[in-house]
Amino acid sequence: MASAGYPLEKASCIYIAHPNGGGLRDHLIRQGYEVHEASYGSEIGENTDQFDWLPKFRDRMGKILTVDFNDKYYQDGRKNQIVVFKSCFPNSLFVDVGKDPGNPAGPLLTVTNAMATLQALLPEMQKHPETLFVYLTAPPVAPKGYKERFGKLVLKKILGRQSAAELVSAQGRLARHFDNWVISPDGWLKGYPLKNVVVFDYYDTLTNHGASNLLYYPTAGGTDSHPSRTGNEKATAEFLPFLNRTVHRMGFSE
Repeated sequence: MASAGYPLEKASCIYIAHPNGGGLRDHLIRQGYEVHEASYGSEIGENTDQFDWLPKFRDRMGKILTVDFNDKYYQDGRKNQIVVFKSCFPNSLFVDVGKDPGNPAGPLLTVTNAMATLQALLPEMQKHPETLFVYLTAPPVAPKGYKERFGKLVLKKILGRQSAAELVSAQGRLARHFDNWVISPDGWLKGYPLKNVVVFDYYDTLTNHGASNLLYYPTAGGTDSHPSRTGNEKATAEFLPFLNRTVHRMGFSE
């Protein structure tokens, strides 16, 4: 997802190491994983906000499972055994808790709407018990990340007596509330009968495991919500053993 103030990434960039990257692709390959990706500008890689997952998984699961690279698909009957998916940091900018039961189509980013769309996603993944689906929680917003979403005039209109810092802090608390539900045994996956859906808590990693509700590893002096290299390297170090454990639990061949 391209964020306000940032240019649209081109799909070919996924093979180019970013200065702030954590080296995940190289680490996965060294551990024996075959990595395939779909990035911005491709049919599967475009539109990855919270409310995009349900229609994408419902209507294009066949392409998700056979995507090789961007708009190139396997032609030999192969399927991806593991599907890793995430949304970008603007999906942590919740506007309110919302009201139950929530609307899985959104479009307002409330906690209850986000919960509803994840719940509606489970039946689609349950149709593919042989596939491991790894949901990465959306990364947090930087302490001064309001500058990425709100212009100065808009801020004046919506804040009232609330400062910009207070607004971001409030959104951080809502993001933590949602994140706690996603990972809780009594939350998103409660009652799900299979073991093919797991959550890697990218949000918690990048908040330094609760040291903040906001991005603990920001860039540009705290105004840019894209994580720093330190943050992404930390996430890579935590993701690899997590993935290995879940792959082992699924019983995939070595």
